[in-house]
Amino acid sequence: MMWRNIASFSKVAAASAARTRGSRRWLSTAIPGPCIVHKRGSDILHDPWFNKDTGFPLTERDRLGLRGLLPPRIISFEQQYDRFIESFRSLERNTKGQPDNVVSLAKWRILNRLHDRNETLYYRVLIDNIKDFAPIIYTPTVGLVCQNYSGLYRRPRGMYFSAKDKGEMMSMIYNWPAHQVDMI
Repeated sequence: MMWRNIASFSKVAAASAARTRGSRRWLSTAIPGPCIVHKRGSDILHDPWFNKDTGFPLTERDRLGLRGLLPPRIISFEQQYDRFIESFRSLERNTKGQPDNVVSLAKWRILNRLHDRNETLYYRVLIDNIKDFAPIIYTPTVGLVCQNYSGLYRRPRGMYFSAKDKGEMMSMIYNWPAHQVDMI
């Protein structure tokens, strides 16, 4: 069994935001609780839903066939969080004086790479720093990303529907690989 992140982190964040103003809170990475995982090895590492990067303890590494696929040092969720925030702040320092659209796209890319790798950490970073990251994941940057998406596309995430798919959406839905579908 292993933790699994959820799309409804915002409910948890809203409920706890009033209690924790001014201090960083740490929710368990076990939200909403353990679940049975039918993946092993690199399949887990390539699935941002289950991947904890170097946060897997030795017992999980052995049980899930991850030993040897990750560096031996175990880095806690909190340390990974701090490392990402420091990388983001470093990006901000190193892009001072650059055109706004270049900086905005660079910030979007670093967040998108985290989202592709570790969804739990991604949502924790967003929830704890929503004022800093909202302009990157929503307007104005999302418009810039849409205009440049063909050059920014990295891997499939979700389903893509266009006007050309009119009348075909129901048949397209069956192409989705999971039986249970969540929407964000």
